[in-house]
Amino acid sequence: MSWRLEFRPEVEDDVADVAKWYESREGGLGGGFVEEIIRTWESIAAQPLIGSRRHPSLDIRWRYPERFPYRVIYGVDESTESILVIAILHAARHDSGWRERI
Repeated sequence: MSWRLEFRPEVEDDVADVAKWYESREGGLGGGFVEEIIRTWESIAAQPLIGSRRHPSLDIRWRYPERFPYRVIYGVDESTESILVIAILHAARHDSGWRERI
């Protein structure tokens, strides 16, 4: 059984910006990025507690896609079995970019 996925409004822009950048480097790579992010979301919905817990008091976690150096940052609410995707962020970027979204 999958948990319910919800998304911060900024997540759509996060994905679109990265996909556009990859597409400008190589045709089809932007679409590949989007597909990989969707697979990662599906994996999170199926097993949300597997991701690394980075902020225990808020139950913020992240998971890395297989092919791209990005992380999907999300919060888990076990009482409602819901997941809030907070950001898609390059793995090398500082955490302050997503912290203001929670």
